[in-house]
Order: sequence, then C-alpha cells, then structure tokens
Amino acid sequence: MAVLSGQDIIRLIKQDPPLVEGWIDLDEQVQANGFDLTLRDVAVPQSAGRITAANSQRVVSDLSPLVFDGIGSIELVPGIYIITYNEIVHLPKNIMALGRPRSSLLRCGVTVGTAVWDAGYEGRSQSLLVVYNYRGFRVEKNARITQLVFFELTGDSEGYNGVYQGENI
Repeated sequence: MAVLSGQDIIRLIKQDPPLVEGWIDLDEQVQANGFDLTLRDVAVPQSAGRITAANSQRVVSDLSPLVFDGIGSIELVPGIYIITYNEIVHLPKNIMALGRPRSSLLRCGVTVGTAVWDAGYEGRSQSLLVVYNYRGFRVEKNARITQLVFFELTGDSEGYNGVYQGENI
C-alpha cells in the first residue's frame, strides 16, 4: 500500500471520472500528501440515531441546517455538528482514503471525526465536527477543514456498495 502524492492526485483529478470534483481552488487544496476538503454546509443533529446488527434497522439522526451570516461565516458554540463537504469524491476500486482534521482546527480546540472512504465510493461526504473550545469557534463557508489522504491498495477491491454510495450528489 502506498500514499498518493500531490502529483498523483492531480493526475487522477484529470481522469474521467475525476478523483475529486467540485473543488474551490486546486492550487490551495492539493497538498504534498493529500487533498483538503472544504466546507459546504453545517447542521445540528435533532434526533437520536440507532445502529443495530442489521443495517435495515439503522437510523441516522435528523439534521437541522445552520445558516451562514451575511459575510459567509457561522459562529459555533461548543457541541457537535454534521458537516457536508463541497467536493465529490470518485474513488477507483484500488484507492481508499482516510480523512484527518487540518492542524489549524486542532489548535483552535476543534476536530473532525471521519469514517473510512472505501475504495469504489462516490459521493459528497459528511463528517462530524466537534467544537471543544468552550469559547466557541467561527468558520467560513468554503474553508479547508479536512485533509484526505489517499492509499493505493495492493489490488482491486469489489468496491463500496453501501447505502451512502452516491450520497449528496
């Protein structure tokens, strides 16, 4: 398994389908070892969720979207939020990704919780944003918040075929 370089990411963005589309500023978002995802939406969970042994019984929390102010920012109080990214990811069956919060978020007392981006997944993902800083956190629409690191698998996989395939497109 190998981590894709920025040059590899750019090469794959030029393919059809692109590795990532819907980006804001390619020069800013492509990193030496990954790709920065940007903030599209912020929402607050409004109901309980449920995970069971059978996926058919799974219930995700209802969400209430927040509105950016006149200058494109949101002031977040300490708590949990569900964020949606601008970018749509198209992972080939031989590439998976892991997302990590950008270090500037961590230095502000904020983190992003992510799941694995499975090989073969396509969609506009959502993640958990947690504001730990008791003074809150201000974030702008389109801010770079999560870095995806892409890993080439040692062989092709069957590819992701779950309920989130094609989400938010």
